[in-house]
Amino acid sequence: MEEQILSECEKILNYKFNDKNLILQALTHSSARDSENEGNERLEFLGDSILGLVISEYLFLQYPDYQEGELTRIKSAVVSRNSLAQATSELGLVAFVRLGKGLALKAKIPTSVLANVYESVVAALYFDGGFEVAKQFCLKTLKPIITQVENKKAMRNYKSILQQFTQKHFAIIPKYRVVAERGPEHTKNFKVEVKIADKKFKGNWARTKKEAEQNAAHEALREFAKQNPDDKLLSDIESENSV
Repeated sequence: MEEQILSECEKILNYKFNDKNLILQALTHSSARDSENEGNERLEFLGDSILGLVISEYLFLQYPDYQEGELTRIKSAVVSRNSLAQATSELGLVAFVRLGKGLALKAKIPTSVLANVYESVVAALYFDGGFEVAKQFCLKTLKPIITQVENKKAMRNYKSILQQFTQKHFAIIPKYRVVAERGPEHTKNFKVEVKIADKKFKGNWARTKKEAEQNAAHEALREFAKQNPDDKLLSDIESENSV
């Protein structure tokens, strides 16, 4: 990679590398590796773990009232392949990705490749500048996606969508039941099960029965979305599931 191009990449990342080979390796897909550059697969492996820690810590501190299940749901969406690819594209790193001839000829770089580049850049920043540098990069680029996930959740009425789906396909209405409770009376948490025909779906723990019912409905919708990928009513749910 020419020095001027590398400099432009560093401007995007707002970080100047001491070891230029690290960022070069992070941007190199395995299809373009050569004797001088092994590609970004090993960096991707490390970056995945660093990213997981950063986002887990942020969510843990940012949402002290959320239970484990809800934190896991948000984290899964934020560090998903689609989200990381989105961040890579919005940063403008796509122009710097080094690909082999086969991939380079494609009209669009695969989502998985862009996601891997993001994780590799995280690892490169960690090795060159330390954990705080990598952490700040992750939070700066992914906080907007965390907000998107939370806003989307707030706007969705999964119980309503599920009822529409079950009435359409099974001519029945979902039945909800609290299956577990925990904690003292003033801070009790609930887990709800939704039954559709003979199948039961359990959601994650929630602070209220209504929220727990939404969780259970969401779990059921995700399962139905996998089984009915062409159903327009579930198209958005399928996107959430694959994020």
